[in-house]
Amino acid sequence: MTPRTPARFADSRHEDRRRTFPALQPLEGEDFASSWWGNAWVEALEDTALDRNRLTRGRAYARRGHVDAITVTPGRVMAYVHGTRPRPYRTEIRLRTLTDGDWGDFLATAAARPDHIAALLDKDVPHALASVADLLPTPGDLIPDCSCPDDGYPCKHAAALCYQTARLLDEDPFVLFLMRGRGEREILADLSHRNATRSAAERTGAASGTPVPTVPASEALAARPLPPLPPPFAPPAHPGRPPAYPQTPGAPDPLALDLLATEAAARAHTLLTTGTDPVAQLTQWQDAVRLAAAHPGSGLTASTRALYRDLAVATDHTPTDLARAVAAWRQGGLAALAVLEEPWDPPAGPFDRARPALIAADFPHFRPWRNHLSTRSLQLRFGRDGLWYGYESDPDREDWWPRGTPDADPVGALTALLGR
Repeated sequence: MTPRTPARFADSRHEDRRRTFPALQPLEGEDFASSWWGNAWVEALEDTALDRNRLTRGRAYARRGHVDAITVTPGRVMAYVHGTRPRPYRTEIRLRTLTDGDWGDFLATAAARPDHIAALLDKDVPHALASVADLLPTPGDLIPDCSCPDDGYPCKHAAALCYQTARLLDEDPFVLFLMRGRGEREILADLSHRNATRSAAERTGAASGTPVPTVPASEALAARPLPPLPPPFAPPAHPGRPPAYPQTPGAPDPLALDLLATEAAARAHTLLTTGTDPVAQLTQWQDAVRLAAAHPGSGLTASTRALYRDLAVATDHTPTDLARAVAAWRQGGLAALAVLEEPWDPPAGPFDRARPALIAADFPHFRPWRNHLSTRSLQLRFGRDGLWYGYESDPDREDWWPRGTPDADPVGALTALLGR
């Protein structure tokens, strides 16, 4: 006979798997999401849409607060959306729920690392966890349905519901987990159980190991020649990871704290392993370029856009100036940044031999200016380090951007620039 689930537990789980959120206030001048998972939700909607005009109208509906209270259950998001008619439309977004096996993989991965559990408690989703069980929707994974007569895919009402849902996800990623089939209390209870089981197993393993050798106190305190100190531990291969910082009212920005902690760890690791501080000799501008170059995205995500904006303002530059300098830094570090910013007159020698070499390789149209060799859209710059650096621009625009890999041979640098 199959055991029955206690009624109280069944009711609790039912309540945990259904959440209703009051209608959100109108939104002015902001993105619908700033978290990477919230933006992934928006991208899945926009990549699926067959009509960009309906998306535009859906964004306008969402911004003006046309979406009533939103109810989220496993595999479904539902709300009434006001359109041009007096009576609102019943609108739904459906998506696939995860299997028990998928949830098992996700929870096992999360429980294996305390920093993952801490991140979830802070309403953050580590990228590594999201990829374990395909939590994030992909194009075609969101299926809209609406009682309106519009047969668009999606209609503007479904688009509005999707955009407002992104705001919910931004505030609480457990809304995404609920869409995929599990409630917040259920997930946290499972993680707590797995963590306790893991800790008990570790304690049992430690208790059953070899006893720790001891030394009598009289022997330890007796006068005797002391042995030499052991050699210092080898430095770690990589800097440590910073902790997960909470979003607390009145506290510093968690992104700024994470950035400072990561920078301090990287500088300390370099100083420990090389004996030199890689940042001490940099100017404020050079250090700002280095900081921006260390973060992927080139200003495309919300967090890196904010970083680029703040660093540019602090150094009296524009975000475009910073983006160009970051491209140079990634091309070759401090030497490449100097090539971008400091034209100079090279002595006779390698620079004079470059044009004949390019002509011999069927690149005859380069014209010289100081340490530059240029065509209408390609340019090579000779650095003080003896390397050639590639640049590209739209024809006749003089808007040069670093590209390719530096090379001691101008033909090699040009070949890398052209991708041959």
